[in-house]
Amino acid sequence: MKEDIIWAIIGGGHGGQSMAGHLAIMGCRVRLYNRTARTIEEINKLGGINIDGALQGFGGLELATTDIGEALAGAHVVVVVTPATAHAEIATKCASHLVDGQIVFLHPGAMCGAIEFREILRNAGCTANIPVAESNHLLYACRSSKPGYAEILAIKKDGLLATLPANKNHEILELLNEVFPQIRGGRNVLETSLSNGAVIMHPAPTIFNLSMIESQHDWLYYSEGITPTIGAFAEDIDQERVALGKSFGFDLPSVRELYRLIYGVQGESLSEICRKNPAYEKIRGQKDLRTRYILEDIPFGLVPMIELGRMQGLSMSRMKLIAELGQHLLRDNSFLSHGRTLANLGLGNMTSEEFAMFVQTGERPAPTRPLWLSTRSRNCPRSGLSAENGD
Repeated sequence: MKEDIIWAIIGGGHGGQSMAGHLAIMGCRVRLYNRTARTIEEINKLGGINIDGALQGFGGLELATTDIGEALAGAHVVVVVTPATAHAEIATKCASHLVDGQIVFLHPGAMCGAIEFREILRNAGCTANIPVAESNHLLYACRSSKPGYAEILAIKKDGLLATLPANKNHEILELLNEVFPQIRGGRNVLETSLSNGAVIMHPAPTIFNLSMIESQHDWLYYSEGITPTIGAFAEDIDQERVALGKSFGFDLPSVRELYRLIYGVQGESLSEICRKNPAYEKIRGQKDLRTRYILEDIPFGLVPMIELGRMQGLSMSRMKLIAELGQHLLRDNSFLSHGRTLANLGLGNMTSEEFAMFVQTGERPAPTRPLWLSTRSRNCPRSGLSAENGD
């Protein structure tokens, strides 16, 4: 029964507050962790999260805390609702507190999130038997204007979940479907990673709208920023993603098909779909290039796809172009090297067949201990993004 399950939501940004409030409104027992004391203090004053928009109500929380151990103690499901830039730090903090029987759910995992998270747990000395699940995207289009208040613009109609190792998929899916029936099971965490539409919708349009970002004008990211030409280029990048999936035996939906599944919106072009999607009407364009659309979705999205494309003998030319432009615009030569490269994940020497087996079983062909695991979380560009995850 859902009333018997304790949920620990890790992350108090847009997505974390939305999920905590939504679960609490559904009658679940919910705890919330965030590292920012002011956010927690304000939520504790209210006693929970006020939700507005597509869902309305007040979700009372059992606990809101800056102590991650307190949040995890006795929790059944640990849901990490942060950008991928924070996954390494969160895994390190969780390692000494997790126990057998708990489930970690990265919501979402970006690209190779479950792989990174589980390996950091192991290298931090966590011996608990913990399956790590991930989704392909956040189930909410949402924004939080201040602590204790979240607007859910839309609850997505479809989501994909997989677990490392894959033999835990059914068990975890059965538990999550009690509250999120729209989540489907994927074959393994490679399928969920490759079904991440953010890598299509964020980096290239952000770079191509740089003049708007640095102007004095307010603008709408999706309805104004995804112009016909920008949308067409994003669809060309999407073809590289779909081709990469096919090389591993997946028949991935196109980004247009993802919009039909997730929002029930269809159109003749990506630009038209974005203009027709009511969930996007209020989403404003950013005013700083250094947001998660670049800092997360290039090094933790495009980069591992490019690396896997190299493994499969694919050119990934458009993805490479956008990734390199992002690095040049940030003027940071270490930007891409600190992302989820195969070497950083300890997978650099694997063949395609070994990698495909690894994402299914979680077992490496030979033990490795990549040195980056103890250092990358403090070196990777963060820009204060650890809690900002909202579409």
